[in-house]
Amino acid sequence: MAEASRWHLGGTPKHKLHYRKEVEMRTTLQEFLLYLIFLINLCICKYTDFMEGPLLEGLYWDSWYNNKNLYDLKNSSRIYYENILLGVPRVRQLKVRNNTCKVHSSFQSLMNECYDKYTSENEDLSDFGLKYDTEWKYSAPIINSPWHWGFTGVYRNGGYIFTLPKSKSETLNKFINLRMNSWITRSTRVIFIDFSLYNANVNLFCIIRLVAEFPATGGILTSWQFYSVKLLRYVSYYDYFIASCEITFCIFLIVFTTQEVLKIKEFKSAYFKSSWNWLELLLLVLCFVAVFFNSYCNIQTFLLLGQLLKSTEKYSDFYFLAHWHIYYNNIIAITIFFAWIKIFKFISFNKTMSQLSSTLSRCIKDIVGFAIMFFIIFFAYAQLGFLVFGSQVDDFSTFQNSIFTQFRIVLGDFNFAGIQQASRILGPIYFITFIFFVFFVLLNMFLAIINDTYSEVKADYSIGRRPDFELGKMIKKSYHNALEKLKLKKPETDEDKKSRKSRDLAEQARREGFDEKEIQSAEQMKKWKERLEKKYYSTEIQDDYQPVTQQEFRDLFLYAVELEKELHYVSLKLNRELCDH
Repeated sequence: MAEASRWHLGGTPKHKLHYRKEVEMRTTLQEFLLYLIFLINLCICKYTDFMEGPLLEGLYWDSWYNNKNLYDLKNSSRIYYENILLGVPRVRQLKVRNNTCKVHSSFQSLMNECYDKYTSENEDLSDFGLKYDTEWKYSAPIINSPWHWGFTGVYRNGGYIFTLPKSKSETLNKFINLRMNSWITRSTRVIFIDFSLYNANVNLFCIIRLVAEFPATGGILTSWQFYSVKLLRYVSYYDYFIASCEITFCIFLIVFTTQEVLKIKEFKSAYFKSSWNWLELLLLVLCFVAVFFNSYCNIQTFLLLGQLLKSTEKYSDFYFLAHWHIYYNNIIAITIFFAWIKIFKFISFNKTMSQLSSTLSRCIKDIVGFAIMFFIIFFAYAQLGFLVFGSQVDDFSTFQNSIFTQFRIVLGDFNFAGIQQASRILGPIYFITFIFFVFFVLLNMFLAIINDTYSEVKADYSIGRRPDFELGKMIKKSYHNALEKLKLKKPETDEDKKSRKSRDLAEQARREGFDEKEIQSAEQMKKWKERLEKKYYSTEIQDDYQPVTQQEFRDLFLYAVELEKELHYVSLKLNRELCDH
């Protein structure tokens, strides 16, 4: 009987488990605050002033877009006193060889020349025209120079190149001479106009490229590129503040890398079983790549900028530097994106976020199966739209455009008039059936899968399956403790804490649909449990042997009976919920 009356033998005392949770919560909160500092520092390093690009776009692109006559650029060469022209503008042309395509025998009597679309294999490398100046002689491309991705092709460097004089009248005479001697021919496939500006007010270089493509089908397609970059990095006090943030970023990177290396040594292969650890490694790799790109850009700027600024009578090719800065911007943008995603690791202890992650993890298999069915139908409609409307509607001109157009249709952005005009019968049929099957059926099935899984997760949480602790509660508790230490709030007594906790639980039970009888029964069981724990879990009693009196045995028996009733009630309620779903 003495052995049977022992209430607690061995195991971890409850107060020690609570202490471990407190330590874990405190460590998580410290890591979260440290990571927030890192994230803010990372954003400050990149959020510098790049507002000159849209301004210059308005100044130069409007003239270029509205004036497609390449020999009459008077409106595009207006003087803007706030921006200094660096060097002189450069004009470059790429051509294709004759007979790069074959004329059908039925039309050979009418046409004996054929110029295919631009590729590096079809490019014309021979001199033409007057052959006495650079614009008539082919210049080989520079090694490792970036290619240009246009609407109808990917164009490499080199070609037939000349620079424009600084005098407006000489520039006009140059264009007149080129027009009279047919510098632009049927074999012309693209023309680039490159120049660079510097604005001292905002300390930004703007590298501008105006492009005119001549597709094999005829016509002209104009486009542009405006790259606003800060090549002179450290000039003002704010720039030195940015430099200090970059140094801090490198320190954070070293600390985080050391932490991950130690974790890998400690956990070995088990480390790679966590998706958060993979995200951590990806973020570190992106940070190191960003540091490499930034260092390379600074080194190249230091080596080339002085030479480029001295070339006032020649074309200053800043495009190479701008291209690498764009690479760096893209890498740092992806890094910041994944850095924000990592915040979910710290707030996953929150009840709402835990429900979200549980919902997604439970329904992932159903979503994958649904996605296969969805994209089979989606790609079938994309192929149908491309084949039926591709020759008449620009949104369906390619299979890729058809896919993106259908995503826009789902979001409510569509051109029904163009589809209907392309095919009076198939157009409306395509549109109505696509909306019905994809929008009304498949998308609602997708929402039903997530909603059904969320209901299951919420039912599990209502019977107590929830995280051991929540970071939000830890932050709230730390906030109240700080107010109490600063004497801005009266400290709560143990009785106040118990009363507040009891009220919170009762209110939560009412929100989840429990009646007052169930709540009162639960409160009575809670009081029994606290009284028994106070007696048999007391840390002041060192001896594990504690005899049970007759009254205590009666209380224990009643407590066990109530627990059995509650378990039976919860089981019935859970079965009823499952049957309803």
